[in-house]
Amino acid sequence: MSFAALPSSVSAAVAVAPLSVSLLLAAYAIGSLSGSLLFGRLRGVDIREQGSGNAGGTNAFRTQGLRFALVVVVFDIGKGALATWLALSFAPVGADLSVTVHGYLAAFAAVLGHVWPIWHGFRGGKGAATLVGGLMVLWPFAVPLLVLVWAVVLIVSGYVGLATVIAALCLPVLAWLGDAGLPRQWFAIAAALLVVFTHRGNLARLRAGTESRFAGARLLHRWRRS
Repeated sequence: MSFAALPSSVSAAVAVAPLSVSLLLAAYAIGSLSGSLLFGRLRGVDIREQGSGNAGGTNAFRTQGLRFALVVVVFDIGKGALATWLALSFAPVGADLSVTVHGYLAAFAAVLGHVWPIWHGFRGGKGAATLVGGLMVLWPFAVPLLVLVWAVVLIVSGYVGLATVIAALCLPVLAWLGDAGLPRQWFAIAAALLVVFTHRGNLARLRAGTESRFAGARLLHRWRRS
């Protein structure tokens, strides 16, 4: 049966569905390009075999140093932004899913790719930097607030994982306070839950008292001791 034989609304949906799926698959594939693993190969290392075993910016910093970690974080933020921008730019107009919804789905797909990368054996990072990249395109005013929360918690506690989880949990709060539409609200909730899930090991170590601190980041503690 050809599209011409179908009702116009149905034929339009059938025609745009492959494009929507392609954009989300592309977002996942882009997210699956792990900065720490790609740049680690240039050094002949797999940071999943070092430190905490996580392919993210924190472990990159602990095992490879600041410069390497900065390159990794910029790359991971950039891929989240790119995947989201591509979806917003090429999403079909007039489809059942709005262009904005395509953007949020693509951002989430990119984060999923970072966490479970198809190019790296489905063992990736925790998705925070890639999420920030998507937010920079979709919800830019939220990023400085989240970074501020993250920095305050890190300075007070010294725990990167805790700071990341608390910052992510602020997303649904910001969506609610800002009277956001349903796409943003659902994205905020899903993203926060995913970050909590990917940091479940950190939270378990916090409860057990075995989580590693960034002692140098605890500026408030150092100020009180001085």
